[in-house]
Amino acid sequence: MASKVIVHIDLNAFFARCEEIKDPSLEGKAVAIGHEGRGGIVSTCSYAARKYGVSSAMPMFKAKQLCPQLIILPVDYHFYSMMSKRFFSFIGRYTTSVEAASVDECFADFTFALRDVDDPISYFKKLQDDLFRETGLKCSIGVSTTKFLAKMASDFKKPMGLTIIHKRDIPNMIFPLKIESMFGVGKKTSPRLKGVGVQTIGDLYQRIIDEDPDVKNILGKMYFTLKDWLEGKGSDEVETEKWDPKSIGNSTTLPFDSDNPSVIKKFFLDLAKEVSERSKREDKLGYTIQIVIKDVNFKSFNKSVTLDNPTNDKNVIFEQAWQLFNKNFKGVMLRLVGVTLQNLIDPKEMAVQMSLFDYESHQKENATKIIINDINRSLKKPLLKRASEVKKDGNS
Repeated sequence: MASKVIVHIDLNAFFARCEEIKDPSLEGKAVAIGHEGRGGIVSTCSYAARKYGVSSAMPMFKAKQLCPQLIILPVDYHFYSMMSKRFFSFIGRYTTSVEAASVDECFADFTFALRDVDDPISYFKKLQDDLFRETGLKCSIGVSTTKFLAKMASDFKKPMGLTIIHKRDIPNMIFPLKIESMFGVGKKTSPRLKGVGVQTIGDLYQRIIDEDPDVKNILGKMYFTLKDWLEGKGSDEVETEKWDPKSIGNSTTLPFDSDNPSVIKKFFLDLAKEVSERSKREDKLGYTIQIVIKDVNFKSFNKSVTLDNPTNDKNVIFEQAWQLFNKNFKGVMLRLVGVTLQNLIDPKEMAVQMSLFDYESHQKENATKIIINDINRSLKKPLLKRASEVKKDGNS
């Protein structure tokens, strides 16, 4: 079976570039997106700022020390979201098999799109240039046969880089890279690997081949996954977001990776409102509330809870979703969250169910009334009454 053509497209310094699009006078200047003050951090920064050592997730006060002339701008979620949609709409003209990895990057299967293309390099270079011409956005493109290799390829050159990695290129192109540059090895894992002598990706692969117990202990479940990735056997499945048609759900890619509860809570509130409004428009109630999260390694997880009574109330949906998150994923660095209402029911069906319940209660009530009437007739006095009748009469 022929290999697929998997592409990773990464928008360069997306937030900063959006600000340059809004205000061209910022081009070439050191710009950081975030906020000042206590706890302020850099969400992203321009390439001019990076030359001074400024980087994402850096405390803003430190960024200003490194670059006193740094221009600090607040996050403009609305504009960034609009530009992100333009980006994904543009890529959708080339292929419908697109997986949003975050607000500013995606994996895409170009196998079908390239079937009659003789010069892939010129093809992707034109895509890159057309995106810039139409939107002002700059991107780096990585092309390979798996998602891992495509992601690694897109990181080779920024901005406006284009890199193709074949399986045979892994030893020469991937192995010499520093271990912290490896996709799938997090910021907490790379120092631990360095602590046992793993400096490069090639070192890691050799230690995996040697079945090194220290490396196996550090990597845990990722041990065999990383081995496959480094042998060119990684996943080539581009997962488009498809929700169960018998459910109503919304998901959102966070503007930046986060494990901050106050940030994540805001997204859950918005998602619960969206799901509630859609459910009401479609006249549906749901028994099950599910949350979906995607971590920084692009792994998806979900948890759900089933209620006694169906709902489409935004407060109920949020409270249940937030409880599921706090119980299962608190502290996890996220790039996507989603909320879904499942096991849907039409309110008319609910009415039928209630009618059956009421009918059964009515039957029991009538049976009790018949017995009381029979006793009163035998006594020739209305001495007995049902409790509900006593309350209605105002007696204690």
